[in-house]
Amino acid sequence: MKIVVIGGTGLIGSKLVAKLKQQGHEAVAASPKSGVNAVTGEGLAAALAGADVVVDVANAPSWEPAAVLEFFQQSSKNLATTEAAAGVKHHVALSIVGTDRSPDIAYFRAKLAQESIVKASSVPYSIVRATQFFEFLGAIAETGAADGRVVVPSAAFQPIASDDVAACLAEVATGQPLNGTIDIAGPEKAPFNEFVARRLKAAGDSRPVVGDAKAGYYGSPIEDTSLVPLGEARLGKTPLAAWLATV
Repeated sequence: MKIVVIGGTGLIGSKLVAKLKQQGHEAVAASPKSGVNAVTGEGLAAALAGADVVVDVANAPSWEPAAVLEFFQQSSKNLATTEAAAGVKHHVALSIVGTDRSPDIAYFRAKLAQESIVKASSVPYSIVRATQFFEFLGAIAETGAADGRVVVPSAAFQPIASDDVAACLAEVATGQPLNGTIDIAGPEKAPFNEFVARRLKAAGDSRPVVGDAKAGYYGSPIEDTSLVPLGEARLGKTPLAAWLATV
């Protein structure tokens, strides 16, 4: 099976390509680094020729509201058109848990727009919404850094290891299209600040971490229901302690 991974040289994409190759599939890492640009359409038709499945895990280079929206809308439209012409049988899109519950977050609005384009396409699809990755906990902490401490939300949080995200995407990509959406999350749920504190402590960072119900997530307010699955979800196998032991 030929599976083209858009964003195949990034964190999730590179892990997914490696996993698919281990399973014996022809996995192609497509990204601007390999001459494939889904936003401009450069190299897209050639990359998708003969593809059975396309998995889109590309990330926007800018999170500025207009730029991130343009990125996901344009790339998704180009993919839908090119996939239909190439006879692709299954499109898999990686999205974020809670995209429809946090309209104040520009990145979430852009991902929701992407989901709408995927659903409207003629190509059968599966949308996998994931919670935040363990790998990003350090960067998330820095958004709340001030005066020698870190202030982050105290809302419920359920982050996941990128290896578990890649494993789920591989399973979905090699299965039948869901023509629907699933949520995936880590095996542990706790207040946002507890995960951040554990990450910083493991990194030798002694700054105190404060959980504040009014603190924003990338500048936007969140609640206990904003970033975690509310219904059935597939859970990753890796707890934070196990992941921390590897970094």
